[in-house]
Amino acid sequence: MKWLEMDTENCPVRRALDLVGEKWSLLILRDAFNGVRRYDEFRRHLGLSEAVLADRLRKLVAAGVLRVEPYREPGARTRSEYRLTAKGRDLWPVLLALKQWGDTHAADPDGTALDVSHSDCGAPVRVEVVCSGEDRLTLTPHDVTVRPGPAARPLHP
Repeated sequence: MKWLEMDTENCPVRRALDLVGEKWSLLILRDAFNGVRRYDEFRRHLGLSEAVLADRLRKLVAAGVLRVEPYREPGARTRSEYRLTAKGRDLWPVLLALKQWGDTHAADPDGTALDVSHSDCGAPVRVEVVCSGEDRLTLTPHDVTVRPGPAARPLHP
């Protein structure tokens, strides 16, 4: 079966985008990776409407990407913080890859707004696609073969 003969309804890229592919969801995740936890902080930092923020947070929680944890300031009612789950933390390389692409192809003339470096040595962090074989070679799209997997379904005309 060739790519154009495959049904893409269950494509993993499509399924991932159904969960986190909307702009505000990715920006919420970016902020969560950078320590933002509270609704008011997300709203203030992102500048989006309460309705949109509430909807995106609800969807990210329902998808298991964020979890809700109650907190209470002295003298105030109990409120919620949003924390990344293991599933959410697995999106870190995706966001770094988007940042890396943005730095290369949509850069601000003054440079990057997010400097991500290794805490121990200070070197910049890069996302690379590597072969899981013994040599751990860095790969390009020309170096890989893509075949239908076990869940591939033929496209029905």
